[in-house]
Amino acid sequence: MSKDLSVEIANHVATVEMHRPPNNFFDTTLIAEIGEAYEALDRDPACRAIVLAAEGKAFCAGADLAGRGGVPAGDGPQRHLYKEAIRLFRTRKPVVAAVHGAAVGGGLGLALSADFRVTCAEARFSANFSRLGFHQGFGLSVTLPRLVGPQKAALLLYTGRRVPGDEAVTIGLADKLVAESDVRKQALALAGEIAISAPLAIQSIRETLRRGLADQVEAATERELVEQDWQRKTEDFREGVNAMSARRTPNFSGR
Repeated sequence: MSKDLSVEIANHVATVEMHRPPNNFFDTTLIAEIGEAYEALDRDPACRAIVLAAEGKAFCAGADLAGRGGVPAGDGPQRHLYKEAIRLFRTRKPVVAAVHGAAVGGGLGLALSADFRVTCAEARFSANFSRLGFHQGFGLSVTLPRLVGPQKAALLLYTGRRVPGDEAVTIGLADKLVAESDVRKQALALAGEIAISAPLAIQSIRETLRRGLADQVEAATERELVEQDWQRKTEDFREGVNAMSARRTPNFSGR
């Protein structure tokens, strides 16, 4: 589709791959391209399941805070980012995320938009928003507690801690643990196993199981946006971003 995203189909499984190595930071454009790819695959009878994968060391290290079109400032652009993200939840075909490296911040939100996650011990899952000094986004207010329960979700959001792949599987954040070199292969195998089933049945089962999820995520992102907007103007947010860039512990002031 572009230099940042490719789509290939084989044996009824589509591989949608991000090409922004090494970290695969996203912006509104990349999320929109993923949404467009999913929607096109919804219309393609050759596709029965999707693998979301990435080139580089990370699956997705979140939004591009360094300014390459990363976290847009202001209500309009950020709302547009979330509008594009909602498209990922409204498509009909099952998605398996191949999480071979870090899924951090909004990258965790992207991973949790999928139906299943195949990962490895070397991967790291982190809702690190509190370490950056602002509220979680990308619908994680809904998707994270849906997978791990409200208590574990609160723990992950309050601490921003990094969870390795084996622990992610144990707590329900991911579904299958394999060797790092086998993550994509096993994600394709899982998607292929799904693709063997009757496609209309799979879509109807998925619709029943995920009924209302997209609407819940859309409502949650409205709240997430309000909180992020004012917090983005705080000293703590500036300190969080600077500390992340400098790879140091942040020194928050509560201002």
